[in-house]
Amino acid sequence: MTATGSTSASVRPQQVRTAAVRALPAPVVALGVFATVRGAGVLLLAVGSWWAGRSPVRVLGFSWDSVWYLAIASHGYGRTQMWADGGWVQSDCAFFPLYPLLVRLAGATPWAGLLVAWTAAAVAAVGVYRVGELVYGPRVGVLLVTVWAVVPHAVVLSLAYTEPLLSALAAWALYALLRERWLWAAGLAVLAGLTRPTGIAVAAAVSVTALHAVCVGRSRAPEVWAAGLLAPVGWAAYVLAVGVRTGDPAGYFTVQRRWGSRFDFGVGALDSAGRVLSGGQVMLATVVTVAVLAVAALMAVLLVLDRTPLPLLVHTAVLLVITFGGAGFFESKPRFLLPAFPLLLPVAAAMARARPRSAVVVTAGLAGLSYGYGLYLLLVARVPL
Repeated sequence: MTATGSTSASVRPQQVRTAAVRALPAPVVALGVFATVRGAGVLLLAVGSWWAGRSPVRVLGFSWDSVWYLAIASHGYGRTQMWADGGWVQSDCAFFPLYPLLVRLAGATPWAGLLVAWTAAAVAAVGVYRVGELVYGPRVGVLLVTVWAVVPHAVVLSLAYTEPLLSALAAWALYALLRERWLWAAGLAVLAGLTRPTGIAVAAAVSVTALHAVCVGRSRAPEVWAAGLLAPVGWAAYVLAVGVRTGDPAGYFTVQRRWGSRFDFGVGALDSAGRVLSGGQVMLATVVTVAVLAVAALMAVLLVLDRTPLPLLVHTAVLLVITFGGAGFFESKPRFLLPAFPLLLPVAAAMARARPRSAVVVTAGLAGLSYGYGLYLLLVARVPL
């Protein structure tokens, strides 16, 4: 009698905790997992920054592109930086306006940049969950968010960068498309186009899906036509604005070329991959970038074989084309793929079929690698992100 009572008492707290977790809405669980994983990453980065004698706020909120965004938020456009060694002429017109506008509204400080980025990352996590839930179910949705939070370049989701904002807009635009909420999808695509150059992938997903609905589905709904036409407006408007500002119709692309960024159909990426495979002297960041791109290509094949919904395929395909085909800062390519979270659907689906303990072990292992690589990128390698 006593032994039975003792066993029941020892099991009861665990049963209560399990029941409490199961009682939570799945989006809350997904957001909680994301916040826990990325929060631990931020804490580890803060400790590492202190240990290295650097300010955690400056590391997280004032590194690389964050410096440019904060300058735009504080003073507006108009900054140009010249590099005699590389022949680069870097203009802040290369940066799209939505994120610095939000940072300006939040106070135009590194903390403001982090507040906007972290809020957007949380919104993105719920959107990523919603897409995964709609395609494969709640369990896959939670695991999709979990895997997205521990990819090698997930540290960027904790920085004052635009990827969290673009990911949020992309996730909810894709969700709206899957639910056939055309005008919501178009509006989010317009905002995505004002966030980053790669925001064109969201617009492409909306426009191609609308075209498919018209040509294949024989839809005559005015909102479908409106969505297809309006989706690229944000991206096009900023590109045209830079053209007007510079007095050159192709001004935005000239600005990008002077930064060293251009579309070379993957020649630069293949060259970097060749140096890695031949055993040449390359940084760890270059090796990881090649590995990430190779895995992304494999995941893309699996997406097609799984008959993934058209909006997800188009969005992902455009991001892959831009990432693989663009020349410039090679080690930055993995962060361009952060909004391409549908690539992780096959991984999340496989984890959902595995034992819970196996999923936890895999997640913990990936998180450890992601944390370590994030510390390396920001505190050791210091390569452009």
